[in-house]
Amino acid sequence: MSNETKTVEGLEDADINGDGHISQEELELHLEFKRKEMEDADAMRDAQRNMAWFALGGMLLYPFAVVVAELIGLDNASKTLGDMAPTYFVSVAAIVAAFYGKEALSGKK
Repeated sequence: MSNETKTVEGLEDADINGDGHISQEELELHLEFKRKEMEDADAMRDAQRNMAWFALGGMLLYPFAVVVAELIGLDNASKTLGDMAPTYFVSVAAIVAAFYGKEALSGKK
């Protein structure tokens, strides 16, 4: 093993003990932290994407729920669903708009 010194930019936060040198252990911890950070960000994006698709699916299925309730004779249920529709659609549209707005802004970086 050689004692060759390498200068690497952007790894200042990897120097855990503050001695000005990054040991192999510090580098491995730093890389593990970055890997976990990337995995967490990926999982968050997947969860947000799934939430947006679920909301869109619900938005498309909501009118069918009203029709089905009417067809099977649940008049009170279809009236209640119909009364909730404006609030439901605005709420779901806000969720989907927030997701796609965030995606558009993060895509510009």
